[in-house]
Amino acid sequence: MTMLDNGTQRAPEGTAEATAAEAIADDATEVLRPHAEDAFADELAALAAADDRPRPERWRLSPWAVATYLLGGTLPDGTLITPKYVGPRRIVEVAVTTLATDRALLLLGVPGTAKTWVSEHLAAAVSGDSTLLVQGTAGTPEESIRYGWNYAQLLAHGPSREALVPSPVMRAMAQGMTARVEELTRIPADVQDTLITVLSEKTLPIPELGQEVQAVRGFNLIATANDRDRGVNELSSALRRRFNTVVLPLPETVDAEVDIVSRRVDQLGRSLDLPHGLDGIAEIRRVVTVFRELRDGVTADGRTKLKSPSGTLSTAEAISVVTNGLALATHFGDGVLRPGDVAAGILGAVVRDPAADRVVWKEYLEAVVRERDGWKDFYRACREVSG
Repeated sequence: MTMLDNGTQRAPEGTAEATAAEAIADDATEVLRPHAEDAFADELAALAAADDRPRPERWRLSPWAVATYLLGGTLPDGTLITPKYVGPRRIVEVAVTTLATDRALLLLGVPGTAKTWVSEHLAAAVSGDSTLLVQGTAGTPEESIRYGWNYAQLLAHGPSREALVPSPVMRAMAQGMTARVEELTRIPADVQDTLITVLSEKTLPIPELGQEVQAVRGFNLIATANDRDRGVNELSSALRRRFNTVVLPLPETVDAEVDIVSRRVDQLGRSLDLPHGLDGIAEIRRVVTVFRELRDGVTADGRTKLKSPSGTLSTAEAISVVTNGLALATHFGDGVLRPGDVAAGILGAVVRDPAADRVVWKEYLEAVVRERDGWKDFYRACREVSG
């Protein structure tokens, strides 16, 4: 090992330790999916510089600037803020305003309506840190919301603040930041209810130490839940009262959904070194049209009623289908997105139940896709993968 002037040690060049250190450094600068506050750091800095409106305590931006960050716009100095959410402006304004009050925010909607995406960007804009996150599952323990213990310290020295392991919620309370809870209704009901005292009294008791953590100004919490989980672990009325619920709708029009899909595919494509997604805008529109028609149970012109499959066919799934198709076109084609590149992805998204969904898909293929002008190549590609 080589001793540096500052007293630290560096592994000799060419050794396994040096190679590993270099790999970790490279990973830090080329992560696959940066946090929102890192990916859009320039936009957040530009907004902070131009923001002369009142800011709630410990907020990085004013509510107006947070809404502009999510919805997009152009600053007085010409800086372009890209939209992070395409949807009704009022929904974003209500969500941002909620975080400036003493009520927590619950983002509710069907799967794929960008609840997690909006939650992350709200936390990044308000607190500059979107990582204070609790991921809800059927096995999420109470410690994930309250606190846990370092059992080596606990056994050696007994209960103490040094042995306590704070949860993301406890850290957010102590620092006046925004905590996030994803898929709240997947968390067992008794664990959910540990949030009641946090949200109503803004206090987290630590009875083992006879102490408590009180939330400082700036603290709030964003939770997400989807409509398909109703009845899994529904929120108690006591907990629901602590939230202001904002419902995120599906995109209203085909054009709006195509815009969302193309933007996200382009962002994902850049991180994966794939070609620009707009080269395949026609295929993106077809994927979105298929998903919307099957989701709504009627063709776009309203003339033909359709059976809907068991899956959600959300905007997020459309993004996944197009991104996968773009990868196929890049690595096994000529780089241009074509019907054959997205057909298999559509089939996988639509046919979740092999028995019932396959019938729905074949009826749609023969009754709608085959008869639609300009869709012959798409019909043939889908028939080929459908068997």
